Amino acid sequence: MHIVVNAAMSADGKLSSRRREQIRISGPEDFARVDRLRAESDAVVVGVGTVLADDPHLTLDDPALIERRREAGRPPHPARVVVDSSARTPPDARILDEAATTYLLVTERADLERRAALAADHVEFVTAGEERVDLLPAFVALADAGIETVMVEGGGELIFSLLECGLVDELSVFVGPTLIGGRDAPTLADGDGFVTDFPDLELAGVERLDEGVLLRWTLEG
Repeated sequence: MHIVVNAAMSADGKLSSRRREQIRISGPEDFARVDRLRAESDAVVVGVGTVLADDPHLTLDDPALIERRREAGRPPHPARVVVDSSARTPPDARILDEAATTYLLVTERADLERRAALAADHVEFVTAGEERVDLLPAFVALADAGIETVMVEGGGELIFSLLECGLVDELSVFVGPTLIGGRDAPTLADGDGFVTDFPDLELAGVERLDEGVLLRWTLEG
């Protein structure tokens, strides 16, 4: 499995404000790039916090990309994956519609009634871990389901957890011309943070997009 983390952050490294509201950081060129990256992926992954804050759909926008996937014998949209320990995804969330298969990664403590409310023919549950989703076996289960290329779109807690587990192969970050500030505003990698064994990044590319810059790194080891 190949995992790419993709994010847009402000010039001071924030994903959104302390209110955790969706803020437009990038522009049309980067939006098109993200759509192409989604089209190349078998699945797009987010944490439940992103679902609750933004209600994303995570489908493709460009009809040409959809048609290209169909011509290649692939589903029109990549699968969607939500890391959701307690099955907090709202039943009416857009990510649960029939546009694509959705995988819900939950734990053994996830309430059975909540699971039942989310059940549908196009929704697949993966149970891994007791209190928090155990990402390693969960992603092994996704690989067993045929998912080979994965795009992770946030948020910061999930990205940190994936980095901590050594599951990230590439990091692609658009840095926009915006300052957000705030000690409580989410960053690219939240969680507990590293104090030793910091992940080593190798710069793979720099490209100007819109009024910002796209930075691409690969992770060593």
